[in-house]
Amino acid sequence: MSQLQDNFGRRFHYLRMSVTDVCNFKCTYCLPDGYRPDGKPKFLSLNEIENLVTAFGEVGTQKIRITGGEPSLRKDFSDIIRIVADNRNIKTIATTTNGYRLEKNAQQWYDAGLRRINVSVDSLDPKMFHQITGENKFDEVMRGIDAALEAGFERIKVNAVLLKGMNDKDLPQFINWIKDTPIDLRFIELMETGLGHDYFTAHHLSGLDIKRQLERDGWLYDLPNVDDGPAQNFSHSDHKGRIGLIMPYAKDFCASCNRLRVSAKGKLHLCLFTENGLDLRDLLQDSSQKAELIERLHGQLAQKKETHFLHQGVTGVTQHLASIGG
Repeated sequence: MSQLQDNFGRRFHYLRMSVTDVCNFKCTYCLPDGYRPDGKPKFLSLNEIENLVTAFGEVGTQKIRITGGEPSLRKDFSDIIRIVADNRNIKTIATTTNGYRLEKNAQQWYDAGLRRINVSVDSLDPKMFHQITGENKFDEVMRGIDAALEAGFERIKVNAVLLKGMNDKDLPQFINWIKDTPIDLRFIELMETGLGHDYFTAHHLSGLDIKRQLERDGWLYDLPNVDDGPAQNFSHSDHKGRIGLIMPYAKDFCASCNRLRVSAKGKLHLCLFTENGLDLRDLLQDSSQKAELIERLHGQLAQKKETHFLHQGVTGVTQHLASIGG
């Protein structure tokens, strides 16, 4: 099968697959009022997930990140990991988590086949962590990261959303932490969503400010490889960890796009912003539908736009990042 490719020559080998909208944190930039279900949601079943993974694996997908909401809230989370791990076409299996269940489950998830993990830690100050996430779970999350290091994950990343007036004073503390801790620390520039104009205006901080400071302090830019996401990564000879900057408002941010998204209810999203998504669920019910599903995927890539238009103030239809897995 030919690899998924759009009209701009971009090839897509990375799928972010959401398995639930539910999250037990109330992060101010994502779900400030907490998760509010619309009726009784019916998220993708294990059978639907397996058919989805099989089809994507045959059109060049090599990396799958299991996302949410908080994916580990699904009781069958380890089974989902195994489905992805058992597919010979998928070379990299990752997840993004708030770390709430990481301490108890890191080894189990590793044994199921998970190899890379991103943990959201928006501040190393427990009080600010509580203020941003709505949960007083800082110590539990940090113990979870230690458990992941002990379990032997090949790559651990810690995500922090840059928030002016909240965690923007934490940079020295973060940098000191990764001096002896071999993790990738990633600062993510706040993105405006449909529900967050006032919040965005109050708290947006450009990642370029952080980049200039890193360069002044001797951090060196790492050339990207094919498996990298959108982050610009930096290393320092005195630090075991790396720093990555994700700056969606930067020039040419979309030029290297290599990822697609499927929501927890089976909709394909060509971009985190701009469109409502295309339903795939009708073609996920039986493995015999694979050829038709692949044909639909190829057809949709022709609709992918060149950029997200965030820099022009277009926030699209995405109400909050938990709705399609961030």
